[in-house]
Amino acid sequence: MKATHLACKGCGATYPLEALFACDRCFGPLEVGWDESEPVARDRIAAGPQTLWRFADFLPVAPPDRGLPVGCSPLIRADRLAAELGLDCELYVKTETSNPTHSFKDRVVAVAAAKAVELGYGALACASTGNLAGATAAAGAALGLPAYIFVPADLEREKIIAAAAYGATVFAVDGSYDDVNRLCSELAYDRPWAFVNVNMRAYYAEGSKTIALETAEQLGWRAPDRVVAPIASGSLYTKILQGFEQGRAAGLIEPGPAPVMHGSQGEGCAPVAAAFAAGDDAVVPVRPTGIAKSLAIGNPADGVYALGVARRTGGSIEPASDAEIVEGMQLLARTTGIFTETAGGVTTAVLRKLAERGEIEAGETVVVYITGDGLKTVEAVAPAVETIAIPADADAVDAALAEPIAT
Repeated sequence: MKATHLACKGCGATYPLEALFACDRCFGPLEVGWDESEPVARDRIAAGPQTLWRFADFLPVAPPDRGLPVGCSPLIRADRLAAELGLDCELYVKTETSNPTHSFKDRVVAVAAAKAVELGYGALACASTGNLAGATAAAGAALGLPAYIFVPADLEREKIIAAAAYGATVFAVDGSYDDVNRLCSELAYDRPWAFVNVNMRAYYAEGSKTIALETAEQLGWRAPDRVVAPIASGSLYTKILQGFEQGRAAGLIEPGPAPVMHGSQGEGCAPVAAAFAAGDDAVVPVRPTGIAKSLAIGNPADGVYALGVARRTGGSIEPASDAEIVEGMQLLARTTGIFTETAGGVTTAVLRKLAERGEIEAGETVVVYITGDGLKTVEAVAPAVETIAIPADADAVDAALAEPIAT
């Protein structure tokens, strides 16, 4: 595996591996092009570090000599969740809450930051719906680089505080994420900053592939039959499939069909789900609402490519309401011990819908991707949480429970 060029996902025009983020012919998004002619040995992966850099052969930059340890997140068997949903399958949860800033964004930032350093940039920046803000700020702190963070002003306060705690300069922009992204796209032209999801976006996106490669390794070098993942810009969702496909092309993953790919969005910002339901080939931008703010991208850059992934694999993309998101967060927490943010509530809610419709077959291996920690969005689930106020008295406990506890 070797990164050879950047290629436009729209017209196919090629460019050198530089800090470019849009095709100058059709303005389509760019992605890394690969020479996949050389296999990758499993022994080589096993000998690598316990971070995402064990998959350096699949990444467009050499492993850095400094930075945070990112990746190798746990894949957890979720038998109690499967039982509650009436599923007779191997159900797993791949939780990214173990990363340094408790989300999958640490992966994409690790790759983008390494490329930024290689290209000579002296500062990191980003447009963020929340998790990316913390990941970029933390990476900047670890590398000794200043970080400039741009977020919507109505973002969850916990995420703004977390980014600022690393010493980053945080700009709270009056507008939606799409307004923030447009501002950062303008700034990227005349500021000497590496915007991880703008001028570094082609490299940033490649980090998501490592989630799929890790999953396959944890499953004994096989791909799952079915995947459920969130969709914001659509990059993570499409790169998960690419990771499985490149792993198979490199000889790491056992032969077989591509996983059936299911995408999930919050009902308040579901332009890709709406296009899928309507059978459209274009994604119509929307103004985001709802509690799933980390997925609130009204004009997703990779939305049309996410549609292609869902249709090509026989999957689907569907929304979850705010109520279903909260129920999904609670369901995952009480059956697995994993407390997810609202994005994971969206994904778990869509898993429940698939189960209720009988779309998950007996004996399948299913992986659900949980991308962030619930402590980032506690206000979403707070109204559904109850406590019992009692005096410091054992009899009060029995009285509150309406019957004595057996001893």
